[in-house]
Amino acid sequence: MRICPLIKSRTIWKCPCSGSLKRASLLRRLAQGPNAPDPDSNTDPRFPQQQQQQQQKSEPGSGASPETLTTRAAKLVAEVVASPLFYLVAGLVAIKLVGSTGEDGATIFVFAALPITALTALSKSSIGKQVQQQLEAKLPELQAQAERQRLAHQQARERSKWYGTGRPRLPGPLGSAEHLTGQAAGDAGFDPLGLAKEPAAFSRYREAELLHARWAMLGVVGCVVPELLALRGVDLGEPVWWKVGASKLSSDLTLNWGGIEGFRIAGKQGIGLIAACQAVLMGGPEYARYVGIRSLEPVGVFLPGDQNYPGGGPFDPLNYAADADGFVDQAVKEIKNGRLAMLAMLGFFAQAAVTRKGPMQNVLDFVADPASDNIVTNITRLLQG
Repeated sequence: MRICPLIKSRTIWKCPCSGSLKRASLLRRLAQGPNAPDPDSNTDPRFPQQQQQQQQKSEPGSGASPETLTTRAAKLVAEVVASPLFYLVAGLVAIKLVGSTGEDGATIFVFAALPITALTALSKSSIGKQVQQQLEAKLPELQAQAERQRLAHQQARERSKWYGTGRPRLPGPLGSAEHLTGQAAGDAGFDPLGLAKEPAAFSRYREAELLHARWAMLGVVGCVVPELLALRGVDLGEPVWWKVGASKLSSDLTLNWGGIEGFRIAGKQGIGLIAACQAVLMGGPEYARYVGIRSLEPVGVFLPGDQNYPGGGPFDPLNYAADADGFVDQAVKEIKNGRLAMLAMLGFFAQAAVTRKGPMQNVLDFVADPASDNIVTNITRLLQG
């Protein structure tokens, strides 16, 4: 092996100066420069697809097996089980199955633990490993798409009137926090105590606010709808939200969803089994939230969003995030309604403590006699004992 004196950066087996190569080949290589392809290579530069295939074969992680019907089905199962809509549909199915088994305690607990158990078993199986390898092979493309989506959302925020320095703020000093720049949905400049001056603290408080806002919106519906149904004559067992726990502890009350006989899960069981099922059902999602946005990748599910707005098939099945302008405005509506719901729940707590009634009955009492049944008169009666 020698170094060619004309192409000093390339080590070749036979120097072109010795006449072992044709003159045309020598001139072509000299014109192309030191980065010319090696003539001994099996890759023809005229066929870039061949070069790409060889490069993919040499890249680490490209040894993922091709997607099969089995792995495709496993990925679909993982996306379905991870979706919040799954628990609504699965709840209806479980009600039927549990009802047919006589509402046995062990059966109920197994049904409650089945979703997270199924995901864990899938991630540990050989099929799960194949699904994960296939996702890893697609990650660069998926991450690039997610980055383009994040950029589109950022540009939409710059166009929206609800973000940036010109956004609506609370009046006076209530909306004058300088460290709040309007990048987050619903930022009205309110932080009089400076709790979110540090970026890490802001992220933590932001996540907590969204989490409580979403639970509060669900909670308001859960408090109001049963009482409305009871007022319409539907027998729910106990329609007032704050009395349900006490009723279960002090009696053998059976709770039927929507007042439909037999339409329940653990409805005739004790408070202990209900709490255990709740812990199992919530334990998996809470652990996934703690682990972070990539917690579902072991079962082949890629979430393109962030911790607060995961997106993807499980959390955005209708792909609302594709409409960047609509998405950022919906985020503002969500947090506004969530804050109202948190205030409503605070009102429900106070009303229950003062009037010992449900929220809908409080509304009806106020409408019937607003002069003698209002917040002032209720507080006066409370103070008088």
